Amino acid sequence: MAVIKSITQIPGIFAAHATDGDAGTGCTVIICPEGATGAVDVRGGAPATRETDLLRPEETVQVLNAVVLSGGSAYGLAASCGVADELERHGIGLDVGVGVVPIVSGACVFDLACGSSAVRPTAEDGAGATRAALEGDGTPLARGNVGAGAGCTVGKLGGLQRAMKSGLGEDVEEAGELVCGAVAAVNACGDVVDPDTGIAIAGMLTPDGDKVACTTDALLAMQASMPLERTNTTISCVVTNARLTKAQATKVAQMAADAYAHAIRPTHTTNDGDSVFVMATNQVEAATDVVATLATRALERAIADAARQAETAYGYVAARDL
Repeated sequence: MAVIKSITQIPGIFAAHATDGDAGTGCTVIICPEGATGAVDVRGGAPATRETDLLRPEETVQVLNAVVLSGGSAYGLAASCGVADELERHGIGLDVGVGVVPIVSGACVFDLACGSSAVRPTAEDGAGATRAALEGDGTPLARGNVGAGAGCTVGKLGGLQRAMKSGLGEDVEEAGELVCGAVAAVNACGDVVDPDTGIAIAGMLTPDGDKVACTTDALLAMQASMPLERTNTTISCVVTNARLTKAQATKVAQMAADAYAHAIRPTHTTNDGDSVFVMATNQVEAATDVVATLATRALERAIADAARQAETAYGYVAARDL
């Protein structure tokens, strides 16, 4: 079995970005035309999401056709409408007798303070990313300042002047036939750390701007809440070839959310809208705990990758240039 380096190489999964490099925004679309088992875990205090209730185990819809990660804050939810429209044109969705209804869930990050606040992902951006994904040939997904990661920043406790550029990261982990991949757009209040060493990669800069300070220590010293309210969120999608029920996929999402705590400090604050989606393509039998453990590893490394792949832009320095 060939080593899988991107979720686009997992059978049945298609993904692509729409990016506005000038405005610093975009969206990332992950599609399973045949329908994946879907789930979500939302832990942040300020989420901007679409169709998350539908993913609860007790709800009757059993398939998820696409997850949309988008910039633009709540305005970016429009991208999901374009994804749904394009999937319908391809005949992809839940058969309701008089046509199909594509099941599209999504979440947005607040990137309005990066690039242009007047430009947000549109329905056409979502449709364009969908067309690009469905026409894809397995080429690995681009990372860094692309898609939902185009306008991401981290470490904003000290104000935007001390924040750093982040982006979109990806990682794929394998255990025998089991594959778990993760894509994350990291726009966190806190610092991004290497999950294996705990060393900071990107975050709030020291006053002189030459290294990463510790947001956690600064927050405790200030004895105050985040000054830039509701401007932070990390959103991600875990894709696996495991066979899961909706209840099992929900448990995977809940356990994988621990990756945020492993790689972002602090995380799940009242000013973060952190969300984790799961898409399971139901091809390989695997224990739920095994899937969740592998997914957590993939997601924590995808978060670190988002900080490492980012490029300096819009006045925010990236880790590679610090």
